[in-house]
Amino acid sequence: MVESSLNHHGRRRPRWLKVSGVVAVAFLVAVVAFGGYWLWRLQSNISTSALGAGGVRTEGPVDDSKDRLQILVLGSDTRSGKNGQYGSAADSSGYGQSDVMMLLDISADNNHVNVVSFPRDLLVDVPACRDRATNQDHAARPGAMINSAMAEAGIGCAVDTVNKLTGLEVDHFMMADFNAVKELSNTVGGVDVCVASAVNDPDSGLRLPKGTSQVQGEQALAFLRTRHAFANGGDLGRIKAQQSFLASLTRKLKADGTLGDPQKVLGIADTMTQNLTVDDGLASVPTMLTLAGRLKNIDPAKVNFITAPTVPAASDPNRLSLDEPAASNLFAALRRSPDLSQPAPSSEAAAEASSAPAAPAYNKALQPVTLANGTNLPGRSSEIGGLLTGAGFTKLARIQAQPRPQTMVYYGAGFADVASDVAALFGLPPSSVQQVAGVHGVQLYAGQDFTAGVKPSAPASDAGGAVSQTANEQTCQATSQ
Repeated sequence: MVESSLNHHGRRRPRWLKVSGVVAVAFLVAVVAFGGYWLWRLQSNISTSALGAGGVRTEGPVDDSKDRLQILVLGSDTRSGKNGQYGSAADSSGYGQSDVMMLLDISADNNHVNVVSFPRDLLVDVPACRDRATNQDHAARPGAMINSAMAEAGIGCAVDTVNKLTGLEVDHFMMADFNAVKELSNTVGGVDVCVASAVNDPDSGLRLPKGTSQVQGEQALAFLRTRHAFANGGDLGRIKAQQSFLASLTRKLKADGTLGDPQKVLGIADTMTQNLTVDDGLASVPTMLTLAGRLKNIDPAKVNFITAPTVPAASDPNRLSLDEPAASNLFAALRRSPDLSQPAPSSEAAAEASSAPAAPAYNKALQPVTLANGTNLPGRSSEIGGLLTGAGFTKLARIQAQPRPQTMVYYGAGFADVASDVAALFGLPPSSVQQVAGVHGVQLYAGQDFTAGVKPSAPASDAGGAVSQTANEQTCQATSQ
């Protein structure tokens, strides 16, 4: 009997072990199946399109986990599918137009993010493009609105247009439709926005009381789409509202720890991938998660929102052209570095940083430097001139110039190193230095930011005054009503 009892208990222990093993295996299968289901679901949601439309690329592929990235973010005005309630197909022909166009620039160390907005009314030269889906060629279109770049040849043509305009090379793109904004704002539980006075815009349907409100769904979309409610009713006021919305969204995601919460990330990913078209290089769930991982730790104070500098177009006051040289300065600064706060490096510092033998130093006393006084203070020329001669630039000429808000350094061919040293002397960033045909030597054009002191009063951190806000700032939209 004792032996029988021992055998009986001896048989029971393996049964429990087997049951536990089965449960563990079942749990692991469930986890793998859950992960597999979400991977399949998100992957099947993604729509893709070609990154370019025939434009020449000089840069190789990037490592999305560690390289500097430029991502073109587009908002499509297509009226197909769920977007049919916002108009008919006649309102959006071909591939649709880009209702929103922003270039997202992320530094390799994730410490600097720039979001550059391009007004949809901006007139640019659209290059010749080939529709990769139909192999149909489309001729170049000079002086076309930038939002029409993708209408004929697809998103790749919009990418090529931005590449041509900025001199940068876009690594990826993301294009979302109207529905994406509604569903994303619902998924995150609403986004805080602020208006200076009550808004009731019948065209967009936006209705907000004065002050701060939380918008989601249709009201979130209306806030981003309205053109008549903000500022003077133009596209620049709408861009400021879009930047403010994205800044608020960034702060909310950061405060809620959303990008570090896998469950919340899955919810956002599911929402966005259902309404998103991306390039082939971004069309995988692991790549998108890598991108989310890079963004989750970024300081909102380091996210700069910038609007490409523009002026009313000479050919049509209802359209915009790039404001030069401010636009070229901005794009040149971005090509140099995503950190727009760095002052221009001196030629001595550049020589020290180079592994090549340093070139013989130039003689400052022999360099032709002109001081153009645009401060609107006649006596200021002598004060600034004294700073230049005291630094060794004694071959100095002074001229009176038209007032301008920002101090700049212009230079002719062969004087880049001298211009760099003059800029460094006054703490000016690379965005304030530009080569200009017709300038002999170097010209310091002192602006109204330099009416006192030994350096311009404006900080060298805003790419020539282009940064309108950071993601850490809450702004209240000026209204047109």
